[in-house]
Amino acid sequence: MFGKVQEEPTVFAPGKRARMNVIPICLNIFLPWCVFTFVFALLSSKFHYHQPTICWTLSLAGFLPALICGYCAVAAKARDRDPMWYQFLTLAFFIAAGIGCIFGDLNYMMNMGPYFDVDNLNVYPSVNPAHEKGQQMMDAGRVYFADGTFLDGAKGMAFKNLDLYCVAPIVNGKAPMVSYDFWAVGMNCCSGVSSDFRCGEFNNPHARAGLRLMHPEQRPFYRLAVQQAEAAYNIKATHPIFFTWMQDPIGDVNKYAADGMKYGLLGASSYFGFNLLCVVGAVVGFSKIGRY
Repeated sequence: MFGKVQEEPTVFAPGKRARMNVIPICLNIFLPWCVFTFVFALLSSKFHYHQPTICWTLSLAGFLPALICGYCAVAAKARDRDPMWYQFLTLAFFIAAGIGCIFGDLNYMMNMGPYFDVDNLNVYPSVNPAHEKGQQMMDAGRVYFADGTFLDGAKGMAFKNLDLYCVAPIVNGKAPMVSYDFWAVGMNCCSGVSSDFRCGEFNNPHARAGLRLMHPEQRPFYRLAVQQAEAAYNIKATHPIFFTWMQDPIGDVNKYAADGMKYGLLGASSYFGFNLLCVVGAVVGFSKIGRY
């Protein structure tokens, strides 16, 4: 008789466990998403620009919740409790931190890093490339050139290393210059054979400004293209600085920031949807094996 009384609660146990599992389900939906968002936002921020070591240390700390959940799963199993949700959350935290690191750093390199670089550099108005030297403007981020400045496509050149690195001097007036230090650049926008520079806003009659090249890995190849131009046209480039030729540098600078924010929101919403699908799949799978 006593044995029967002991067995009666088990009839209602499954329903009770199902109600209690709402909490771990919600935690599995929101907590990994919070980790992803935190890591992605941190690596995309200006803090990364000024304190990269501390930023990466904090970002890698995003893996700490995975370690904690892994320990909880082992402890739950040792106490003969079901560790299934702990195991799932461990994996979810690990994936969230890993993907957050990868895409956050990618967003920084492609968008936010160049934006912070240009924003921290100087702006130079009314620059005459025939009179100014590149060495005087090594901290230039945006340069607005004087009236009469144009691209000398006849002295364009390209260096090929898988991609074509195209350059053309920015000049003022028809007379030869002592040193050609200001160059418009672009990738895969010239033939590499004839002087047909077609990079940036080369065909915009109102373009008379330059946005500094912010991808340091490309500079050595543009420098080699300039050296080829020096040899081919018998000119001199003492301190070449590379720019994207355009009319409105401010618009392009702001576009870096806008793209960074756009990809941040897209990443956060996409990861939430991905994690939600994973949790739904886990709920369905656990229910089929009777561990819901």
